[in-house]
Order: sequence, then structure tokens, then C-alpha cells
Amino acid sequence: MIVTKKMRGNLMLTLTAFIWGTAFVAQISGGDHIGPFAFNFSRNIIATLFLFILIQVWPMIMKRPIDVETEEMKRPTLIGGIACGVILTAAMAFQQVGIVYTTAGKAGFITSLYIVLVPLAGIFLGKRIGFRIWFCVALAAVGLYMLSIKAGFTMQFGDLLILICAFCYTLHILVIDYFSPKSHGTKLSMIQFLVAGILSGIIMLFLEDISMENVMNAAIPILYTGVLSSGVGYTFQILAQKDTDPTTASLLMSLESVFAVLAGAVLLGERLSIREGMGCILMFVAIILAQIPMKRRQKEII
Repeated sequence: MIVTKKMRGNLMLTLTAFIWGTAFVAQISGGDHIGPFAFNFSRNIIATLFLFILIQVWPMIMKRPIDVETEEMKRPTLIGGIACGVILTAAMAFQQVGIVYTTAGKAGFITSLYIVLVPLAGIFLGKRIGFRIWFCVALAAVGLYMLSIKAGFTMQFGDLLILICAFCYTLHILVIDYFSPKSHGTKLSMIQFLVAGILSGIIMLFLEDISMENVMNAAIPILYTGVLSSGVGYTFQILAQKDTDPTTASLLMSLESVFAVLAGAVLLGERLSIREGMGCILMFVAIILAQIPMKRRQKEII
């Protein structure tokens, strides 16, 4: 079996969704000890250091660079990294603060609305979205609703913050889609975390009190989210989006909600209800349908 670039990219995005889903528990646990901006500052700085070391060590171990870099890539890598870092700062902040004022189920559902927002945003960028993708998006949205929403949907303060977070992640996906083919993926990722870490740190100094004891209590969640969720996950996203379109990428990454529920069942002893199980099935069906090869019309994403 020949593994194509698109297949490899889709596999990386699926793994990214798994990492993000399992990191959900760590995110909540870390927030019990330190403020949202202190948590985001810590995880982003650790992610920056992790990628810096990886970029230096990878060529010595593998005898080749982690990613090909040309002279033309340097400028878009820097600009793209800064742009992604600013957007990521906002997305992480709204999510980390918003989750305090809403339920985990609502937060997961509203955040994952980017699977609907990405193709809608694509319309304004002159892209036509085929019926098959629209059907998959609708099916995935229904699956997410069945998986995450436990009661009536109300837009409270926390819900509004998470909704803003979903818009931020939509923009983040589209900006990555624009810059990733022109950039050094790993360095772009490192720059975005450095920017997000610096901005979160500045806000932290003005809004939060932080102690080394609290940081140490949150050390494991910070390391998990910093190295895996941020360092590995977002880097995989950037590298993978070079070989797949943003709508398919958003569908794959929306599996984060499924993996979060499964992680809760394994790590916390939670059990899936019949409704939640059906939601998972609908999500997987949407992903499979989105990956079936079909002929493409010119200037159309199908």
C-alpha cells in the first residue's frame, strides 16, 4: 500500500485530534491550580523550548532536517508564526476562561463549531463547497451535538466566550492553510508558541498572582499540554495542512471531542450513553465519507 502525502497528513491530523482530546482532562486539572494566562504562558513556553530542541537534535539523529527550508520560506515563516501566535493567544484565552463559566459538554460542542465555520468562511474567500462536504459537516455537527450537549442549549457568558474561541480557531485554521505551504512548518509552529507565550505572560503579570508552589502542582498538566498538545499537536496540524484542504482538516480535528469522551471513559471511569455512542458513530461516518476519493470540479472543494 502506497502512503500518499494526503493520507499521511490526514493520519497526522487524526493523531492531533487524539492528543487534544486526551489533553482536555489535563487542561482542566492545571486550571485548578493556576490562572488561565499563567497556564497558557507555561504551556506555550514549554512548547517553544521543546520545538527549539527538536529542530536542533532531529538532524543529528535522523541525518536530515526535520523540514525543508528555502530562503523564500523565511519571511512567510516569520509573518505566519506571528499571525498564528496572536490568534492562538486569543483562542486559548477565551477557551481557558470560558470553560470556568460553562459545562464541559457545551464547551466541547461550541469549540468544535469551527467544522461548520471553516467552510462558511471559505465562501467569502471565493471557494465553492461541494454538497458532499456540506453533508459531512452537517452530519458531524449533529454527531457533536448528540455527543456533547446534555441539556437545553443556552448562550450564557461562558458559552459566548467559547463561541468567540471557535471563531478564533476558524481563523487559525485558515491562516495556517495560507502560510503552511510557503513556510518551514516546525519553525512557524515554534514562533507561534513563542508569541502566544509572551502575550499570555504579559497579560498574566497584570491580571494574575502566581506562585512556584501552584506551578509545581500543575507541572504534569503543563508538561502534557506543552509538549504533546501544543508542541506535537499544533506542529502536526501545520505540517499536515500542507497536504490537505482546511475543511477536511477541520473535520478530522473535530474528532477531538470523540477522543475526549473516550479518554474520560478510560481515565475517569465515565460511561458513554446510547445517545453519546450514536454521536461518535455519526462523527466517524462523516470523517469516512469526507475521505472517499471523488472527482473534483475546477475551483471546488468536494
